[in-house]
Amino acid sequence: MGRWRPPSEKKSNYITAEGAELLTQELRQLWKVERPEVTAVVSAAAKNGDRSENGDYIYGKKRLREIDSRVRYLTKRLDAATIVDRKPSDSHRVFFGAWVTVEDDDGNESRYRIVGPDEFDRAPNFISMDGPLAKALLGKHLDDEVNFATVEGERTVAIIAIEY
Repeated sequence: MGRWRPPSEKKSNYITAEGAELLTQELRQLWKVERPEVTAVVSAAAKNGDRSENGDYIYGKKRLREIDSRVRYLTKRLDAATIVDRKPSDSHRVFFGAWVTVEDDDGNESRYRIVGPDEFDRAPNFISMDGPLAKALLGKHLDDEVNFATVEGERTVAIIAIEY
């Protein structure tokens, strides 16, 4: 069995200004703080001699590879990202960055913010614009009913509030 994997689905390049700032801070932390610390530990461990049984050296090199991989990913994503930092002209429609309150058939209300794929895990009520609910909500108006697929089956919600 080979190591080939199908290419992952392309992510959208939109990001909120807050999300871009968080990714920039993470990049700065990794590159300016963590990497120099780990490099110093690996350098000191390398001076101790036999590297095959030196835990600091082995795990330090592994951590350096993880940091470098994450730095490459963040740099590419930030270079390709389109930062959305202004409100749309039509505030009665759902667009990227909107806070949307929806109500299901049972009368339960939920509030979500539509954000980019790099920032949806920052808060429990953030949803990725590439997800089924966000795709169904984008472009809809206040009081529209929206159908979307879930693992349990088809669901319907009504948009009761839109905020930016």
